Amino acid sequence: MPPVLKLIILGRDGILNDFRDDHVKAPEEWFAIPGALEAVSRLNHAGWHAVVATNQSGIGRGMIDMASVNAVHAQMLKRLMAVGGRIDAVFFCPHTPEDQCDCRKPLPGLMRDIGKRYGIDLKHVPMVADTLRDLQAAFAAGCEPHLVRSGRAALLDEAQLQDVAAQVPGTRVHADLAAFAEHLLARASPAAAPGAPAARLPR
Repeated sequence: MPPVLKLIILGRDGILNDFRDDHVKAPEEWFAIPGALEAVSRLNHAGWHAVVATNQSGIGRGMIDMASVNAVHAQMLKRLMAVGGRIDAVFFCPHTPEDQCDCRKPLPGLMRDIGKRYGIDLKHVPMVADTLRDLQAAFAAGCEPHLVRSGRAALLDEAQLQDVAAQVPGTRVHADLAAFAEHLLARASPAAAPGAPAARLPR
């Protein structure tokens, strides 16, 4: 039986790069969160494939066109390559809430498309989010939900953060993408085998 593909689904804004209320509209507005790109590289070198699933309603609102979206993603991939990392694919929803599509998170359409593309059962796939909406999408798709305290989650106090995590069963909380990567790599190490002490999750 072939091995299960080691795949991670990442949100984009607030996880890989700074979140902007007015959308990232050009490459010069794309700023990596410290340590995020290096975290992807570490995971890649440990055999993990990473894809991005992101709502980009700025397209549907006429705030950004496809050429600009592609330029932003080219900048992201270039910056990743510079630290030895890669994103295999970017899946995005261009719709506004009024479009009532099935691919805008918190609906699971994007993740199901990823599962079909890679021929993988999503229950084996961690998904990293910085909002309740994205955690709900992860849960609806059957992914492992992980919340990072960068991006929009950084605005929450401890009680609000725990309330968000409690709304989605199985959510694990990490300081940022670097801490998530540390968790995932530690979980896969021999020290994380059955009977070994459980690693403490960052809060």
